[in-house]
Amino acid sequence: MRRYLFALIAGLGGAAVLVALGVWQLQRLEWKEGVLAGIEARIGAAPVAVPPAPDPRADRYLPVRATGTTGARELHVLVSDKALGAGFRIVTAFETETGRRLLLDRGFVPDRAKEAERPPAALTVTGNLHWPDERDRFTPGDDVAGNWWFARDVARMAAALGTEPVLIVARATEPTQEGIRPMPVGTEGIPNNHLGYAVQWFGLAAVWLGMTALFIRRKTARAGTERSAA
Repeated sequence: MRRYLFALIAGLGGAAVLVALGVWQLQRLEWKEGVLAGIEARIGAAPVAVPPAPDPRADRYLPVRATGTTGARELHVLVSDKALGAGFRIVTAFETETGRRLLLDRGFVPDRAKEAERPPAALTVTGNLHWPDERDRFTPGDDVAGNWWFARDVARMAAALGTEPVLIVARATEPTQEGIRPMPVGTEGIPNNHLGYAVQWFGLAAVWLGMTALFIRRKTARAGTERSAA
């Protein structure tokens, strides 16, 4: 038995570490679900007026309502939706009745409607403030001349349209916008892979134990064969 003690200790110790990692991921899952529930509650709260100086951290997802007029110039942000297919988010300046110029994500149009005429519209918008983090090292550079944007970079879009660096993502408009479907802020794009990671760690623990048992079994069988031969 001493011959297999190290293998047994290594097998049980390794499995314990892997199980502990799986349990940690389940704890992270519970934490992440709480965070997402808090974000959902904030998104769906009663809308307020846009603050005078919104903070990208404190006011992210803040539900707001504003009345104003959309600008004539549009920025087209490439997006893909499972239900709607490929298309573009339509982002314009939004001049409020109080004289502020903000950014407005009006919503989705299919790719065939990219160049359709959309004149300025007077709207009351209910939506959420957002500062999306959509750009990483794999994101192509924006084709500003061709009006192909690949991320909602609030600072850059605000500079292009001459607005405050504040983006309202429309949830609903009054009146409704013909040909434009709102794509409201949600938690769908926030990763929550902890359950999958937990399953992987528990699976590795099972494999580790199986390999340990197989190793010990083979060693035992070989030792028995050697004793029989002797």
